[in-house]
Amino acid sequence: MMETKPLLSPATQDDLLLAFDMAPVGLLVSRNRYVQSCNRAFSNMFGYSSEALKGKSLITLYPSATEFEHIGDRALMVMRSEGRYSDDRIMKRNNGQLFWCHVSGQAINRNDPFSAAVWVFEDISEKRQITTELTAREREIAQFLVAGKSSKEIGKLLGIGYRTVDAHRARLMRKFKVTSSNELVAKLIG
Repeated sequence: MMETKPLLSPATQDDLLLAFDMAPVGLLVSRNRYVQSCNRAFSNMFGYSSEALKGKSLITLYPSATEFEHIGDRALMVMRSEGRYSDDRIMKRNNGQLFWCHVSGQAINRNDPFSAAVWVFEDISEKRQITTELTAREREIAQFLVAGKSSKEIGKLLGIGYRTVDAHRARLMRKFKVTSSNELVAKLIG
């Protein structure tokens, strides 16, 4: 019987584990939208220990179940066609605090993107702060406004009418005490 060599030496495996754990951005390996493993930056960002997150549903990290579902639906569609997905979104820490986060992920299998994926999370709350309490729908609309989407595009993505999007945008403008969409985006971006 022929002996096979391991693909990586033990020292190289140790280096890869060290690089994963010590990376300056949050790294997550998920399976079916459950935490498989994460690094220190990820667990610190969300205020959990790495062990406490293992096996937890990612829904724990979202402000609401609706946002978990809607973002999941959008990510699934894009990952099936492109293999990867990224956005800026509002996430929730263990203490309930909401914060802006840039998230990008890569599917292991494009045909079943959530079966296994690798994600990078970057806390962008220093640049983009949450200063006003928003509803789940307002957070979704804000996410798309920051990405430069029009009311018609947002409505199509959320499965609602563009006039409904305009009504939410008007409420956001009142909450942020601004008079134009450009001012609103500037406030949302920080």
